[in-house]
Amino acid sequence: MKKKAKKSSNPMWGGHYASGPAEAMQRINECIDTDKRLYLEDITASKAHASMLGDCKIISSKDAKAIINGLDVVRKEIENGNLQFTAELEDVHMNVEARLAQLIGDPAGRLHTARSRNDQVATDFRLWIRNAIDRLDEELKLLQTALIDQAETNADTIMPGFTHLQPAQPVTFGHHLLAYVEMLARDRSRFSDARARMNECPLGAAALAGTSFPINREKTSAALGFDRPMANSLDAVSDRDFAMEFLSAAGILSVHMSRLAEELVIWTSDGFRYVRLSESFTTGSSIMPQKRNPDAAELIRGKSGMVIGSLTNLLVTMKGLPLAYNKDLQETKRPAMEVADQLSLMISAMTGMIRDMKADKSRMNAATNGGFLTATDLADWLVINLNMPFRKAHHVTGGIVRIAETKGCRLDELTLDEMRKIEPKITKDAFKALNPAGAANSRKSYGGTSPSQVKKQVNNWRKSIAGESK
Repeated sequence: MKKKAKKSSNPMWGGHYASGPAEAMQRINECIDTDKRLYLEDITASKAHASMLGDCKIISSKDAKAIINGLDVVRKEIENGNLQFTAELEDVHMNVEARLAQLIGDPAGRLHTARSRNDQVATDFRLWIRNAIDRLDEELKLLQTALIDQAETNADTIMPGFTHLQPAQPVTFGHHLLAYVEMLARDRSRFSDARARMNECPLGAAALAGTSFPINREKTSAALGFDRPMANSLDAVSDRDFAMEFLSAAGILSVHMSRLAEELVIWTSDGFRYVRLSESFTTGSSIMPQKRNPDAAELIRGKSGMVIGSLTNLLVTMKGLPLAYNKDLQETKRPAMEVADQLSLMISAMTGMIRDMKADKSRMNAATNGGFLTATDLADWLVINLNMPFRKAHHVTGGIVRIAETKGCRLDELTLDEMRKIEPKITKDAFKALNPAGAANSRKSYGGTSPSQVKKQVNNWRKSIAGESK
């Protein structure tokens, strides 16, 4: 019986091979479903490479022009949905080059002069992450703006501030929201730092050792918007620090997003009812008609685990790799791409929730009547007016709180005589310190919760964000 003929070897690298790969090898080796997302970066980098080859007389200017024009056609075909990627060609690089060969013939074979898929994918991936950072930064700016708008609206909305999720001191809701603006600013800064460090060009490192062709790496680096070429060819093809830094910054951002999402879940619960989310970002129940569930917030909280897990995934993949390129690096793209996608969705949903939410000012204000929130203000009054050491004032105030707990009343519902049982020198002026709104208004130190400070910070943030676009 005649044996079934084996597939021919891969036309891109098959000169050394007499037959094609096993089916399992074909499947484990292919990455086109992920790789095809690099098509724009791959074509952009290939055009820069072809232009440089032509300028350096490594290939003719005629061939360079044919390659560049052909690549433009390939790009249009991809974007119009007229080019179908095939797994047999493994990755985006081979798919693009194969189609280019169909379009322009022999000159396409000159494109891969003085480069390897190793430096090619390293360059494409850097470009993709760099573009992702730029997109995320703009989205984060919109989220910051939504928070700033709400902070301005609620600059004088009084609510309980918490430590250990226990009522602590009166704060303004605007001040609370601005805390997340600060967190997001640090997130944006981390992405910016990562972007600056990754902005070196691997192209020209070839497989691992550089090339004997007289290439001009500075030209391709500048054409692609990099600051400089990478200085070591081994490092250039094997480095994925840029992806790890991206995922690290993404992980911290996802933690901040999850914390805000958790607060929205708490604030919308029946025990709090501090805010109400719009119908656009909540869902109902299939059985309980009264429900309005904060599902968008809960999903953001849940998705943060995927982001953090992706960072761990990449770190574990990288930790045992010797120099230079190893096929394990193929597995570094998917986690970063998935994280970029999910972060974008998380930020968009959070921006919508924050933009649409309505604060229940009366509910928040009423909540400041419990928990003895002005106890610290009473202690401060004792220090200021009776020249009492703070530790003693703390002890005295604790005794007064105990009386109020026993009576089941607020501090301002105690009589002056009852307070004087603990500290005889207390005067009726002490009651002025027990008003939650007054307590919040008094916190005028830089970074404090007073409405005046909130308005200053809102103004500062508006100027800062407006200045970024100039």
